[in-house]
Amino acid sequence: MFDSLLFYLMITLVVGIASQWTAWRFRLPAIVVMSVAGLLIGPLFGWFNPKDVFGDLFGPIISAAVAIILFEGSLNLDFREIRTVRQPIRRIVTIGAFIAWIAGSLAAHYVAGLSLAVAFVIGGLFIVTGPTVILPLLRQAKLKPRTAAILKWEGIVVDPFGALLALFAFELIKFFTGEVTAATFINFLFGSAFAVVLGVVFGIGLGKALEKGRVPEYLKSPAVFVVVIACFTIADEAMHETGLLAVTAMGMVMANMHISSIKDMRHFKENISILLISTIFIMLTASLTRETLMQIFDVHIIAFVLIMLFVVRPLSIWLSTVGTDMTKQEKTLVGWIAPRGIVALTVSGYFAQSLFEAGYEDASLLTPLTFALVFSTVVAHGFSIGWLAKKLDLASTNKPGVLLVGGNTFTAKLGKTMQDLNIPVLVADESWQRLHSARQSNLPVYHGEILSESTEYHLELTPYEYMIAATSDEAYNALVCSTFVPEMGRVNLYQIAAGPERTETTKEFNKTVGGKVLFDSSAHYQALTSRAADYVFRKTELTERYGYDKYLKEIDENTLLLFIVKASGKLAFYTRDVSPKGEAGDTIVSLMPPVKEIAKAKEKIAEQRRDQ
Repeated sequence: MFDSLLFYLMITLVVGIASQWTAWRFRLPAIVVMSVAGLLIGPLFGWFNPKDVFGDLFGPIISAAVAIILFEGSLNLDFREIRTVRQPIRRIVTIGAFIAWIAGSLAAHYVAGLSLAVAFVIGGLFIVTGPTVILPLLRQAKLKPRTAAILKWEGIVVDPFGALLALFAFELIKFFTGEVTAATFINFLFGSAFAVVLGVVFGIGLGKALEKGRVPEYLKSPAVFVVVIACFTIADEAMHETGLLAVTAMGMVMANMHISSIKDMRHFKENISILLISTIFIMLTASLTRETLMQIFDVHIIAFVLIMLFVVRPLSIWLSTVGTDMTKQEKTLVGWIAPRGIVALTVSGYFAQSLFEAGYEDASLLTPLTFALVFSTVVAHGFSIGWLAKKLDLASTNKPGVLLVGGNTFTAKLGKTMQDLNIPVLVADESWQRLHSARQSNLPVYHGEILSESTEYHLELTPYEYMIAATSDEAYNALVCSTFVPEMGRVNLYQIAAGPERTETTKEFNKTVGGKVLFDSSAHYQALTSRAADYVFRKTELTERYGYDKYLKEIDENTLLLFIVKASGKLAFYTRDVSPKGEAGDTIVSLMPPVKEIAKAKEKIAEQRRDQ
């Protein structure tokens, strides 16, 4: 009853997404959870082996998924992002990759015991990191943009070159052993060049078609999806393992054409990639055998992994970046973080079989060697990246920040109150004049249009988990919130009402477009800016003796409850639909009449009169 291809596909998808959710819920590295889940359902409990279940479809599914993931990653490679780190990235993906290849190959030969021929093939493959493992780690660690850009670009650019370098070494071996002629070797070089040209042509052609309206809006994402598969397949059929190079070139070309609809496509592809990464990791780890798992405990394999972690990777980064502007902290972090992922696992299987058939019996060690390195790096780097980044001051602050869009009296005083609570805050507005109040309060400001494409490259959004759109234009507030849904999530986006009354149509409008409307029905733009001028922003800490209910009874009836700073550092805002409840250890921030200040002023005047 439950022994069908569809059932096993469903199990794979469910386990993959459940792993992602578990990682999010308990703040664990997603790639570690996915790897463990795959091992549990595969070799450990033996529920099913995806390679046996999917049969001939297993390879094409993996290849197509990797192509889409790599293309999605390369869509983020806009050259404007790396203006300040162009030299380090160029050095790392060239000199650094070469050093890693030579050092890794020598380690595989002298430590793992592989023959020189097999060692140089697998050494080339092990220079890859890739978006399947790097991007989840970057989302988890919230690194500063500069460091994140270096790791992201290295992972995506080197990914196809690792497979290509391994193929180059393989062809070189066959050339020196007389299995192929010089003409065959030259064909390999032409095949690589053809893949790059094919990717550029497909990228330019598709990009222009999208920009000129040759593809209707509803077909854009499906069309891109199909063209990516076509580009990968044609290149891979022309020469094995060059498809990854083609889709990377295609994605980079489209990313730098600055197509107006590229952002929508990027979000669609990112969602697909998350699903594919989850599925592929489960399929690959579940396909391993118990014999393979036992082999990774061989002392030579363990020693090889340790050398790759603590010698080869740091050495390649530190040597290749000599003379660049990378700091010691950046070199230390980048020199440690290099998790291997899907490409290493999939391509090593191809070379293991090819080399074994060519007479290299030690090629049988490639699968356990690769899995040992993949699993060790995803675990070690997955659990350490956040801690190390904080130690090196390369991660954003622990406390979630707030981005206030709209410069006015209310946002200036609200931002100052948040700053006093050690909450990272930034006030953004395209008008320098409207930012006057915020600047007078010594708040960080961003002078520019928040919806501009250039904002992505000039404004560091990583520290800000929440956004409040607080301008006098309600439609603009809704547009801002809708635009940042993919980056911040709809639950963290808020806006204020522009006018005193909201029609039923507007209420419905905000359920599907825009952010959640803050505060009560009286808290529209005019009222908030007016109250901010006369009222006081009060911070009240709740205790076991002075609880939330007692606080509500004692406050003035004109008090406007704004938000609660939870003991964990999270923020809970009061909205039209939700009123969070405070607990001991929380701090409530409210906007209330200056009753205490007036009472103190009267008391002071009375004392002065008595003294006279």
